[in-house]
Amino acid sequence: MKITKLFLTLALFFCPGFVLASELFHDDVIVQDGINVREASNVFADIYEKLDGVNWAGKNIDVAIEALEKINPDAHIASTGERAVLVWGDELIANYPYPESKDWNAYGEITTALILKMREKDEQLRSLSQSGLYQVVVNALLSSIDQNGNYVVSRDAINDGDNRILTSIGFDGGRDFRSNFRITGVYKDSPADIAGIHEGDIISEVNGKRVSEMSDADMSAVLAGYNSGTVKIKLLTPFGNRNVTLRRATVVLADADIIHRAKNETTDGILEIVVHKVSDSAVDIINEALNKYNDINGIVLDLRTTKGDDEKAAAKLAGLFMGAVPVMRINETAVDELEIVPGGDAITKTPVVVLISDNTYGTGEAIASAFYENKRGVLIGTPTAGRSRIATLIDLKNGGVLELLNKSVKTGKGNVIDGRGVFPLVCLSNIRNTQQREAFFLNIMNGEFNARDYNNDKNVDVKALRKACPNITSGDDEDAMATAVSMKILTDKKIYSNLMDL
Repeated sequence: MKITKLFLTLALFFCPGFVLASELFHDDVIVQDGINVREASNVFADIYEKLDGVNWAGKNIDVAIEALEKINPDAHIASTGERAVLVWGDELIANYPYPESKDWNAYGEITTALILKMREKDEQLRSLSQSGLYQVVVNALLSSIDQNGNYVVSRDAINDGDNRILTSIGFDGGRDFRSNFRITGVYKDSPADIAGIHEGDIISEVNGKRVSEMSDADMSAVLAGYNSGTVKIKLLTPFGNRNVTLRRATVVLADADIIHRAKNETTDGILEIVVHKVSDSAVDIINEALNKYNDINGIVLDLRTTKGDDEKAAAKLAGLFMGAVPVMRINETAVDELEIVPGGDAITKTPVVVLISDNTYGTGEAIASAFYENKRGVLIGTPTAGRSRIATLIDLKNGGVLELLNKSVKTGKGNVIDGRGVFPLVCLSNIRNTQQREAFFLNIMNGEFNARDYNNDKNVDVKALRKACPNITSGDDEDAMATAVSMKILTDKKIYSNLMDL
């Protein structure tokens, strides 16, 4: 590494191939190596300028050309403030003048020139479209700031709707040890089910093309997506070969699902609410269910796959359960902090168990913390993602959009979530069988459950805590255990009360 840095430093002063910024591209050269260099330079200039004007939750950031070396491990970029040198392995391949501060056009031109040089060495980079290059550059520039920043082709490509539309021909599958694409499951009443396709059938051709010649991405695009259409497949079945034509059927995926378990000997009237995305649509669905079912004695609020960056919808959702209390605080700068409080009163006081996991992030984490801080529900599961940020969409001049998660979300009481997460009171990964479950509940009943309040412990070792309460990898096992533990907590008032009093 020291040798590389020395080489770069010497190159800055002794390389004869100095190029002026104005000489990077000739006026009569528009397309070079398949890239419209004028358009690309303008887009990159716009990206640098827009990033320079973004507030990042109080963090001081510096978006620098040197970050482009993150695109490939063989690339090394160095500068003295006057020159920018690109070395590929041990070969010097570019030496350009470093742009003056705020000279965005120069930033754009040099970035384009560097990318073209890197494309000569990187086959994968060379295969990308121009919009694909914009995404790669944004990823590199944001590599040390916001790993989730995106370049989006246009606002039309962002699904801002409250419901998501998916199309599918109705089966799952994968390649077996012989590389055959074998069907592993068929959805009931789907086009595949209606056509008589069964688990174990092998697909040999799709739309006249042999599956052996198709990539996994090609197959995924055939099975499901956001477009309807006809798919012709050739099947190998135990009963012979079949040619089947299927049309992908459209399914509307709600942002929240409701499961009502009527009152009986085992459930005691439980309402399960699964939130996929925090949105106004999810709030409407939950509000309707809470008003519709008046026989419930407990609620399971499943936030294990909850995402979202709509703070207003998050406040409304939390307000249904706890009324006008601070749900979260949003920081866009170091000094400005916006407190989010729902309006109106709660519409239910029913006991709640909140399920969380490492796939709970964004405003989902803020909702979970609100239940915890206001003693409104028992958190069970595994630690949340610690990715509690809200996105800002910034329009670019070419019609593209920068999607930046630059607003940091804190809890209603001002505790940090981002980079830390929300911790459950009951760790499900430590309850893996019936015996452990019964022992756990016995300890609660006897007052021997020694729970530590990790969410209020600012000095806790987050990595150690996540290791002690690891992710659950078996989905079926997790669902069964989560349901059993939730039902027991909600149907035994003493257990629920003891956990709430901890």
